[in-house]
Amino acid sequence: MRINNRDLANAIRFLSIDAIQKANSGHPGMPMGMADVATVLFKDFLRFDPRNPSWINRDRFVLSAGHGSMLLYSLLYLTGYKSISLNDIKNFRQINSICAGHPEYHPDSGIETTTGPLGQGISNAVGFAISEEFLKKQNGKNKINHKTYVLAGDGCLMEGISHEALSLAGHLKLKNLILLFDNNSVSIDGPTSLAVSDDHEKRFKSYGWNYLKIDGHNFREISRALNKAQKSQKPTAISCKTTIGFGSPNKSGKSSAHGSPLGEDEVKLVRKKLKWNFQPFQIPKNLLVEWRKIGEKAGKNAKKNNFKGNKIINESINFNRLNNSLNRIKDEYLKNLKPIATRKTSEMFLDVFSKLPNLVGGSADLAGSNNTKTKYHKIIKPGNFSGNYIHYGVREHAMCGIMNGISLHSNLIPYGGTFLIFSDYCKPSIRLAAMMKQRVIYVFTHDSIGLGEDGPTHQPIEQLTSLRSIPNLNVFRPADLQETFECWTLAIQNKRTPSVIALTRQGINPVRTKNSNINHSAKGGYEILRTRKKINLTIISSGSETSLACDIGHKLATESIYCKIISMPCQELFDQQNNAYKKKILKETKLVVSIEASETSYWKKYTGDNGLNFGINDFGKSAPYKEIYNYFGLNTKNIINRIKSKL
Repeated sequence: MRINNRDLANAIRFLSIDAIQKANSGHPGMPMGMADVATVLFKDFLRFDPRNPSWINRDRFVLSAGHGSMLLYSLLYLTGYKSISLNDIKNFRQINSICAGHPEYHPDSGIETTTGPLGQGISNAVGFAISEEFLKKQNGKNKINHKTYVLAGDGCLMEGISHEALSLAGHLKLKNLILLFDNNSVSIDGPTSLAVSDDHEKRFKSYGWNYLKIDGHNFREISRALNKAQKSQKPTAISCKTTIGFGSPNKSGKSSAHGSPLGEDEVKLVRKKLKWNFQPFQIPKNLLVEWRKIGEKAGKNAKKNNFKGNKIINESINFNRLNNSLNRIKDEYLKNLKPIATRKTSEMFLDVFSKLPNLVGGSADLAGSNNTKTKYHKIIKPGNFSGNYIHYGVREHAMCGIMNGISLHSNLIPYGGTFLIFSDYCKPSIRLAAMMKQRVIYVFTHDSIGLGEDGPTHQPIEQLTSLRSIPNLNVFRPADLQETFECWTLAIQNKRTPSVIALTRQGINPVRTKNSNINHSAKGGYEILRTRKKINLTIISSGSETSLACDIGHKLATESIYCKIISMPCQELFDQQNNAYKKKILKETKLVVSIEASETSYWKKYTGDNGLNFGINDFGKSAPYKEIYNYFGLNTKNIINRIKSKL
């Protein structure tokens, strides 16, 4: 009996329907609607290898419409990926199942990225496509020549991040990027006409994309459109007009098929309508064999490729050579010890480390303010990917989502800059980077009221606390040149944790005046000054306030009040130290004081109820920065008086 595409697609539909029904939770409508498109893609176009899921030159398939996750899990199981078993599918949405409610990134699984927040997958896909072009330029198209496909729904295109990401993709002419738009005109609340009247074709074309319109259930049209997209010189969007919940007599085309199981009675009716005379989770042998042949054929084609490795850039970075260059810079600086902004010391670090072949920089239209672009960087331009620096434009949200895609693609290390206050625009993507354990580096300058006259709209207060609350994210706030170099080194060396590097606009005095080959910042917090062996109090600070803390320590000593100053550039690394070390730092004195020009509550875990916390728990002011510090009591005189009163 000849097997046709509809039979193959129905295998996807019923695995999805049955898993969602068993879990009594999920979104059946999208897998039912897009099964036909996905079948043609995997059968005839997608380059993949189920036995080597991390093959570097595979096509990337990103499910931005992550609520339809059962579409992806069904495809991976049917084509023979070892990561997804039938038992996993039966445990859809159950604890510790790889078949989570929304796709969650697992290395070597075929699940390329964590999606769920709509639109994130689109930005990830742009990052994948940029990476492919970048590596192709470095290594030649005989080794790197793949596509990125992203399946997006109406909701993905409503989210603002999609506008930012699609606009940049069009500007860069990412011809290797193909977006499959599940154009079913239905969202959870009902028809999309309740909230949207966009002309999608005009929108995509204005971005510089090709736009094709097809019937998403017509296999000939699907194939023709995908063929056309292969030869495009622009990114291509294929609008697939589909019926959500395809095959459901009572729920197809309705929002009731979107976010809830169909129900046992309706599932029986779908089986009858689509002539699927099999028990739940039963895939007839001939269909499963055919799907496995599709996977085997794809794997054989993959093996014919000239380059068989999973990594394209040697990860063995010669840190010794680069560190020698850093030491020369430190030695030169320590001869004069002039005040310098940490955003500038960050640029000095990048002057050396921009030579890393897998470091890809960028900024959201603030390169000159973030100091993220050095004289050694070359710009990635439309149609020319020989550079290593991306001008993201005023697109912070997309920048961070794109950097996730760059990191996920291979062993590239992306970093991107903006002001710390705008980390609020970036947070959804930062959170996902932390969840996926990706090495993404965020250079956030203008890190406090120290930026001055731009005022409270630009002065971060609660942002450091907000970022520190994200699991598996290291938030670095270095105090001077040496700490900046140390924090950058730690960020680059950590392959499983994203890093924030918060940097000053204003010049600050150095707190370490002797060169050291020991990375003191690796412990998160360490003693930087001690005014006497026996002390009365401990002062903890970060960033620009560390020099203030040292000044306070010296002045207290003139009044026979002695202390130690703890520089804490990274709370997260300090919290990972053993109890003996933490006790040594925090428990030597009864009084512990924190100083940081930000929200104060997050420091109380170190200072305790008896401690003092100097910071800001209100919005900033527009004035020269020294006046603002005085206004909020962040000065030597006020802090000393408060400490003396407490003692």
